[in-house]
Amino acid sequence: MKKINRTPLMKLYLLKFIFRLSVFFSILVIYLTHRNILVDFMTHRFFSIKEYGICPLHILWAAFMFMMIRHLFPPDVFTMALKKEKREEFNEIPDYDKLELFRFIQEQNIRAWTVMLIWLSVNAVFAVLYLFGIIKSADLLMLSVFYFLCDYICIIFYCPFQDFIMKNKCCVNCRIYDWGHFMMFTPMLFIKNFFSWSLFFTSLVVLIKWEIVYAKHPERFWSGSNLKLQCSSCKDRTCQIKKNIRISIQKLQK
Repeated sequence: MKKINRTPLMKLYLLKFIFRLSVFFSILVIYLTHRNILVDFMTHRFFSIKEYGICPLHILWAAFMFMMIRHLFPPDVFTMALKKEKREEFNEIPDYDKLELFRFIQEQNIRAWTVMLIWLSVNAVFAVLYLFGIIKSADLLMLSVFYFLCDYICIIFYCPFQDFIMKNKCCVNCRIYDWGHFMMFTPMLFIKNFFSWSLFFTSLVVLIKWEIVYAKHPERFWSGSNLKLQCSSCKDRTCQIKKNIRISIQKLQK
């Protein structure tokens, strides 16, 4: 296994993963011990601050919203995977092959919408279970928090979408990198209240913004036209643990 180069962004991502892990287990404890509180909050209590005070779920909602707003207006500390949508981050490779860019974009679009179809199909199962009363709003919240954790598992450790569908070499080059919030809050669409719909529709805005920039400026998203997306230019190095895991699996298979 190769030694991990702890770049500033790599350290930040690991800290964020620890934060997401703590959020997941905190909500899991509430889910297992006081599920009725989650149901009550998800259906009635979001605006009852005067009566009940600020609770952990208010803080969780604020953290989710802050996270998405930062993706709408990303600061410089973000990964190149997100910043590549910015004009000032585009380092054009002279005389790049525009026909090859077109082929790349067409292939990636097909792969991306395959992911979307699979994702919506899987979550449609949870929607049906919810509509028939088999699962409750607390279960959908727990599912969203699980997706919240899985988002960083995919970035740091292993991403099935990358390996089986998108075939991109890393997150920096990922066509669907900023789909994470939409995927995370898909279960919130099925619950009709402010807490859930505010999260889902804000995540939809993040997704639409990403897709508009991608459609207008695809050259910013391809390593064949944007020098900053090539490994030689990468300062993020967030792929290191994922690569080591892949190498270890390959050795075990031999």
